[in-house]
Amino acid sequence: MRARMARGLRVAMWAVLPGEVVLVVCLVAGVRIPGAVLPAAEALVVGMLALEAYVMWPLYAARRRAGDTRREAGLAVVRAAVPVALRRLIVHEFRALHSLGLWTVRRRHRIPEGARPFSYTEPQTGIMWAFLFVSVVETVVLALVIPWPLVHAVVLVVDVYGIVIILALHAAAVTRPHLVGADGSLRLRYGALFDLRVPAAAIASARVERRFPDGGLVRVDEDGTLDLAVGSQTTVTVELTGPVEFVRPLGRHGSARTVRFHADDPRAVVAALAAPGRVAVPPERATPPRVPLTPERTAPSSPPAPPA
Repeated sequence: MRARMARGLRVAMWAVLPGEVVLVVCLVAGVRIPGAVLPAAEALVVGMLALEAYVMWPLYAARRRAGDTRREAGLAVVRAAVPVALRRLIVHEFRALHSLGLWTVRRRHRIPEGARPFSYTEPQTGIMWAFLFVSVVETVVLALVIPWPLVHAVVLVVDVYGIVIILALHAAAVTRPHLVGADGSLRLRYGALFDLRVPAAAIASARVERRFPDGGLVRVDEDGTLDLAVGSQTTVTVELTGPVEFVRPLGRHGSARTVRFHADDPRAVVAALAAPGRVAVPPERATPPRVPLTPERTAPSSPPAPPA
């Protein structure tokens, strides 16, 4: 019985939470809500809270009896009741908005000392700005043609919030670049949606290789090749010594033995991976790596000896 109620609670969260978010945004923006809407929304929330208490309290009590702290028990209950995809979407949105603040003050997210950041936003920048322009035009047009005040206000608030989210998603990609650590480790990111850490010992080779994989942002082949594409392209291929675990944007787990990703300067990424112990220096001052990772890169031949 409680298992069915838990499934019903998950369905209710998918249905109720988006509506509640829109309602709260409208109230904060000063939109006048009809008198019948607020009582209905409050009744729906009360019913959902009662369902949550019925389903979640026994789980919480059982975790507390097992020795968990209040925080641990509360987190366990949330994991059991709230779908993982919904939890991750909410977290991604908050992280994107935080990245928008970092972008505004020209800061980047958690770059350790000695690590080299590498951007990957070049293929999508034009598309994002075009999408933003279309969203602004749509917002203005709808604001002019919708005659009903309530619908006009709700659509305006939602459209403006959508424009903010577009900016936040791009800001997350700008402020969270790929990183090559001072020890040769690799951290691959795509905004707040994807984060993969590859230890230096797990990297067997790296090479510049431009590919155009099918599919979306994160794609895994049957042979264990992970494609992290930006603008439907990758420019760096990294072979690993063994499988590395990762988490997809909506929570599914996977593993990969080869990683392909996009970097705006792929040669600099490969050069950084080729010398894991080297202190990061500006590209114009960097010296060639002594031990190349790719078989295609060979040492220059020595000049011929002068005649005696």
